[in-house]
Amino acid sequence: MSAEKAPKRRRAAALKYDPEHDVAPVLTAFSEGEAAERLIERAESLGVPVIPDEPLVALLSRLDIGNEIPPELYEAIAGILLFIADMDKAYAEKFY
Repeated sequence: MSAEKAPKRRRAAALKYDPEHDVAPVLTAFSEGEAAERLIERAESLGVPVIPDEPLVALLSRLDIGNEIPPELYEAIAGILLFIADMDKAYAEKFY
């Protein structure tokens, strides 16, 4: 008899960043399981980029909602923001 691993619960975190008002990105939501699936589906339906990064979500899960990310996460989040900016630029060049 082999032991089966339980499926890993999906987790999701949402950030917002307004450089005119925020010093650093702010955690706006965190969820697990079905709630995480709904959060991801909602983001995708609104055209919000969804970046799968379980290690980063694990770190974000330790923060309180409404708090800015700590300096230790700046580099990881900056990489995501650059990726999104490149996506936006490519989209604009393709369609405008």
